[in-house]
Amino acid sequence: MIKPNNGLFFLTDALVFPPADSANSEGLLAVGGDLSTERILLAYQKGIFPWFNTDSLILWWSPDPRMVLYPDQIKISKSMQKVLRSNQFTLTKNTCFKEVLDNCSSVERVGQDGTWITADMKKAYLELHEKGYAKSYEVWENDKLVGGLYGVDLGHVFCGESMFSLTSNASKFAFIKLAEELDSKGYSIIDCQLYTDHLASLGAQEITRKEFLTYLKR
Repeated sequence: MIKPNNGLFFLTDALVFPPADSANSEGLLAVGGDLSTERILLAYQKGIFPWFNTDSLILWWSPDPRMVLYPDQIKISKSMQKVLRSNQFTLTKNTCFKEVLDNCSSVERVGQDGTWITADMKKAYLELHEKGYAKSYEVWENDKLVGGLYGVDLGHVFCGESMFSLTSNASKFAFIKLAEELDSKGYSIIDCQLYTDHLASLGAQEITRKEFLTYLKR
């Protein structure tokens, strides 16, 4: 691991990361390395995640503040309460991880051109799924996959990566069901990484990186 003059760390083959609080003001911590299962798991355990575009080197981030949801603080609007009481959607888990991954990478998002879920990232998270670390929640309507999410499960913290919705409320349904299950299992937080209005509307909030790291260590 080499630290150049600009302050960023360049990773070598060694399976090691600099401290998360060494990240710059934008949250960028390190460049390089690989996307092996061992490295990605080590990153999540230290409050770090990969995020980069197709034509970029691998970039590793640890932003401050950090967007999280306490599972017992999920906000469910009156309209979503009606959806949850209805039979519009059904939920499955880990039945079609690849399809969820593909949809997350291809769905159009406002203000976003392209995707950070590159071919290399797909391969890496499929391997994480095959080894039991990456999980998916799938939402179905009339036997059609219409929404879902995926992330990395650390056993006490769920690190959410991405979600998609092909019909109104499908991704909200998945997220609410995730929060309810993790609350029942005593999980500390759901890591949402970065602020969005959508996540805030569901009850997520920003905390300091220092506080976030304490949850990972529990």
